[in-house]
Amino acid sequence: MPAQAPACIRREGTAGLWVHRLAFLTASVTLVLILVGGLVTNTGSALAVPDWPTTFGYNMFLYPWSKMVGGVFYEHSHRLIGSVVGILTVTLAVWIWIEEPRRWLRWLGVAALMAVIVQGMLGGLRVILLSAGATIAIIHGCLAQAFFALTVSMALFTSREWKEEPEQITGTEAGPLRRLCLLTTGLIALQIIVGAVLTHAGLLLNAHLLLAALVTIHVSVLTGRILRRHRDQGKLVHPVIVLCSLLCLQLLLGLGSYMGRFMSFELPHVALTGLALPITHRITGALMLATCLILALRAHRRAASVTRVAGRVIAPEGVPA
Repeated sequence: MPAQAPACIRREGTAGLWVHRLAFLTASVTLVLILVGGLVTNTGSALAVPDWPTTFGYNMFLYPWSKMVGGVFYEHSHRLIGSVVGILTVTLAVWIWIEEPRRWLRWLGVAALMAVIVQGMLGGLRVILLSAGATIAIIHGCLAQAFFALTVSMALFTSREWKEEPEQITGTEAGPLRRLCLLTTGLIALQIIVGAVLTHAGLLLNAHLLLAALVTIHVSVLTGRILRRHRDQGKLVHPVIVLCSLLCLQLLLGLGSYMGRFMSFELPHVALTGLALPITHRITGALMLATCLILALRAHRRAASVTRVAGRVIAPEGVPA
């Protein structure tokens, strides 16, 4: 009997490692899907394929590659990559349900599965319901960002880091840091929603600029607080440095996009920059949301009171262990 225990532990560890890798792969392909979705939007290819779920009457997976030209290439590629994300999500949800002992994480996998189904249906309705196209496009774009954040959080929850007891933040600093992280994450999410409305409906420009200023202030304050008071905690320092770097890039991209769309300023190589700027702006926004979410989850976990019982970590404040 003693000889069998290590083998059992190794099998469990290997399964957990592959679940984490699958979650990371799902998040990565989802980011690619958001990129291609940006190409669809900014090239005006959203209705290049007039039918759904077929493609010009073909089964979506059997449509000839030779006919994928122009806008059809972008739109059909978006559908194919979306199908890959769907397959990965189904596999991840089933695998987590079978292998994962944490009940809350199993249900999070189910939530991801439901979200990807809804997202696929919204993509189809975008084609079928032309009269509600802008509204559906806004919801579709926002849900894509939320789903990406969800897959990133699942990759974090399935990592080795989340199975180990974290460094604790004690004293009066824990609560304010946790609230600041959550507020900054919420502001970035709200900015993404307003950005989707601006992209698809041409509305809320002033709100988008105001939120950009608020996000800049909060990220700056959050960066300063962590670098001053928690510089010894690499799990907080590293993501906040990434977040601050992404913010600087995002502000430059936003300025370029604003000048190209709302001013008479002529950008160099306008055919390329006019497409690259808004797409990169959207991708950077997604990365900012995911990075700030990781930071908020780590800060929240470190701020909770944790008790170790029989080798297991229990978080009585509702923080997933």
